Amino acid sequence: MQHPLVGQMREREKMEKLTSTTMIPEAFQGTRDDIAQQMGMVWEQVKAPLVIPLLKVAVVLSLIMSLMLFIERLYMAIIILFVKLLRKTPQKRFKWLPMQDDVELGSSAYPMVLIQIPMFNEKEVYKLSIGAACGLSWPSDRLVIQVLDDSTDPVIKEMVERECERWASKGVNVRYTIRDNRKGYKAGALREGLKHSYVKQCDYVAIFDADFQPEPDFLRRSIPFLIHNPELALVQARWIFVNSAECLLTRMQEMSLDYHFTVEQEAGSSAFSFFGFNGTAGVWRISAINEAGGWKDRTTVEDMDLAVRASLRGWKFLYLGDLQVRSELPSTLKAFRFQQHRWSCGPANLFRKMVMEIARNKKVSIRKRFYVIYNFFLVRKIVGHVVTFVLYCVVMPATVLIPEVEIPKWGSVYIPSLVTLLNAVGTPRSFHLLMYWVLFENVMSLHRTKASFIGLLEAGRVNEWVVTEKLGDSLKTTTAAKTVRKPRISFSNRLHLTELCIGAYLFMCGCFDFAYGKNRYYIYLFLQSIAFSIVGFGYVGTFVPNS
Repeated sequence: MQHPLVGQMREREKMEKLTSTTMIPEAFQGTRDDIAQQMGMVWEQVKAPLVIPLLKVAVVLSLIMSLMLFIERLYMAIIILFVKLLRKTPQKRFKWLPMQDDVELGSSAYPMVLIQIPMFNEKEVYKLSIGAACGLSWPSDRLVIQVLDDSTDPVIKEMVERECERWASKGVNVRYTIRDNRKGYKAGALREGLKHSYVKQCDYVAIFDADFQPEPDFLRRSIPFLIHNPELALVQARWIFVNSAECLLTRMQEMSLDYHFTVEQEAGSSAFSFFGFNGTAGVWRISAINEAGGWKDRTTVEDMDLAVRASLRGWKFLYLGDLQVRSELPSTLKAFRFQQHRWSCGPANLFRKMVMEIARNKKVSIRKRFYVIYNFFLVRKIVGHVVTFVLYCVVMPATVLIPEVEIPKWGSVYIPSLVTLLNAVGTPRSFHLLMYWVLFENVMSLHRTKASFIGLLEAGRVNEWVVTEKLGDSLKTTTAAKTVRKPRISFSNRLHLTELCIGAYLFMCGCFDFAYGKNRYYIYLFLQSIAFSIVGFGYVGTFVPNS
């Protein structure tokens, strides 16, 4: 028989369990109802002492960088305006006389010229550059064409070698050169190429990447400047693009690069006889390369490295805007992203390595040193990338969520509009695409900013070198052969989470501004969010099978 006390204890346990099961859901319900209020209280406590001051600092710094960029753009525009008004052509600034045949001297009246064509697995375009170089109008016994093949695919190496042999059988002095390793990448190949004994006879070297196709009169128009002006080390030609109309991605690139050549290169050449060598479509005085220390592979911008070192030794450069060389733009997003990483990370890293060397140099004027450090490196290669992303993709949307912080109209509307219009002068025919270009540049500023900081801090991918993929006529051939079938591309390979996250952030800010804001940023925020999302899902550029 059960003791009465035991029964009472069991009844008490049942009541406690019942009470617990009824009370816990009520407590949980109360917590759920209050969670938004509690988070709001925490946000208010953090916002005033921490978030608002930090955002105000970010706004001030962004506005300062924006002013720096605007002044730089305006400064270059003024230089270009004076060059046009005063008609300061290269022929007026430097002596130029056409190359003329001499009956007595014969071909020896022409200097020996070396052509270097570095390439790496360039299956689609190797014939273009080799054929164009072999077709240059220059005495064959005064020209050496050096194909520097670092290809790792034996089939492609054999194809390139066979092409060189084909031209050699026609009497062209073509040298097919390979290495045991790819040390130094392009810089290493160019450096090794200059070590051959036959190069000692050459006075000048013209460099063309595998997709570049110079016109036959290229040397006759560029070499005379170097012959008659011993202070000149480099003559740089302008790039034009055979596939600029292929897709919207190539049109956006054309707009940016046309501004670079039309304004940045022209302004540097006219005001200081200095600019960054573009790595191809240029002619160097070999003695200037040797005096500057030769090709170095310490960064991914060996061309800019050599140009800065040569300039610090007093050499001058000349940009010829009317001397144009055809080339190909990367038409896939993957290739373009790798290219932009290299072009953004390399200059920042070179700035880190050379800023003190530039500042201490005594062979050039203080004015030129200031131009190289401030205008060329700091504003164009670093500030221009950082302010585009930070101000327009981070800070401006954040002020929508925190209305206590405001950006003045001159900083959010007027200066960006003026900078955009100044950029538009490079490609007037694409003016109708200006809005798309702005949105796309803002998206790419994310990667350029990241790459710039990697270069400044010498982080993990600082020396990453990925050769830009060239398609040549392969895509046209593939499309013609397979008009029905569409290329399959893995969705995971096209998905870019960082862009999607930024796009979601901008969309959220746009919705908040539409509902509660007063600045009407939501129009821009929605458009920019769409641009980030399109890139995030990989719907940009040309789709290539197995790429």
